[in-house]
Amino acid sequence: MADECFRHPRLAAVYDPLDPDRADLEPYLRMAEEFGARRVLDIGCGTGVFALLLAARGVDVVGVDPAGASLEVARGKPGGERVRWIHGDATALPPLAADLATMTGNAAQAVVEPEDWRRTLRGARAALRPGGRFVFETRIPARRAWEEWNREATYTVTDVPGADAVESWVDLLDVSGPLVTFRWTYVFASDGQVLTSESTLRFRERDETEAELVAQGYVVEDVRDAPDRPGREFVFVARRPRTAG
Repeated sequence: MADECFRHPRLAAVYDPLDPDRADLEPYLRMAEEFGARRVLDIGCGTGVFALLLAARGVDVVGVDPAGASLEVARGKPGGERVRWIHGDATALPPLAADLATMTGNAAQAVVEPEDWRRTLRGARAALRPGGRFVFETRIPARRAWEEWNREATYTVTDVPGADAVESWVDLLDVSGPLVTFRWTYVFASDGQVLTSESTLRFRERDETEAELVAQGYVVEDVRDAPDRPGREFVFVARRPRTAG
């Protein structure tokens, strides 16, 4: 199930204004061009920022997400009619023969349970054409990103058109092995409403992720550094083999 920040209509509506810097998507746009991708599956597309950037370049895009409220925001954006939006996840997709499947914004870490992750990998592979690629990012566990997830480091007040000012911050709740749980708090100045959203992410080591990709039938072509966050993330490039062998 999607976290509250994605599935609550009021939070989905302010998601983009609260996180306006999407420079992290530029490397994915360049990879779509590098791989000559003409049909792309965007898994965990959220409010559709990346899918719409691709569609504006003439790419045939399918965006899938389990959060209906986020998809409603995506559909309502300029160009939303250019993308095929699917309410669901990567485990139950129609045949797509995509050239490229992506999970941006560390969406891969939100798939916490090992069996759900395996099913996601298999679903993405089935949606690719033979030779198609799956690209996603995960934070490097050794960098301990969660140590910066506290109110002092994250508190902001954002003026959102149509929503007045919104205060937001994150509190770290628990670190248990590879699982990190945290809570975002949002305070809407217009009426004082306070909403919260708890999330748990799984921090996977590089060798663990590569081994699972191979086990689910991929060839790992490359593990890159995220150019916008050097030394902080792994960017995996995996390929569906062209033949069953």
